[in-house]
Amino acid sequence: MKKKIVFPVFIVLVSMFIMSNPIEAQTSKKEKRLVADCGEAKEDFIETDGLMEGLFNKAYGYVIFPNVGKGGFGIGGAVGNGVVYEKGNIIGKAKLTQLSIGFQFGGQSYREVIFFESKADLKRFQENKIEFSAQASAVAVTEGASANVKYKEGVMIFTQQKGGLMYEASIGGQKFNYSDF
Repeated sequence: MKKKIVFPVFIVLVSMFIMSNPIEAQTSKKEKRLVADCGEAKEDFIETDGLMEGLFNKAYGYVIFPNVGKGGFGIGGAVGNGVVYEKGNIIGKAKLTQLSIGFQFGGQSYREVIFFESKADLKRFQENKIEFSAQASAVAVTEGASANVKYKEGVMIFTQQKGGLMYEASIGGQKFNYSDF
């Protein structure tokens, strides 16, 4: 009687293992694409403003969101996925979400990078304790834009428009969810 029970359980376990491999492969493929997109975004930030290379090198940590999509008509939202780096090494991933109400119309896509001044600032981000209020602002990356920018409460934010047209551009109301790779 034990043999009759053990065999189906064995089959179920083997089936679960076999079925989980394609899921892992797909997730791994998505993560690899996200990391590649972040590398391209970093290059584009530096190409647009060469002084940003120093920020990437000196920051304790940073998160790059290479593709943030934003849209709205009165009520708006934005969403994007990114990779978190500590001293230049990948440590995790993050999801950006934003909800906004007010005068807005259209859609846009952009990149965003957030630099962290210290280990404590990065830790606040990892603990999902960083949110941007309506008064928060980012610097639009253009040549020389980073020259006089300073950390505010341990963070520094830059955005770079990729496409679209939207009558409203802010980072207020952004929330983040960090997870390890």
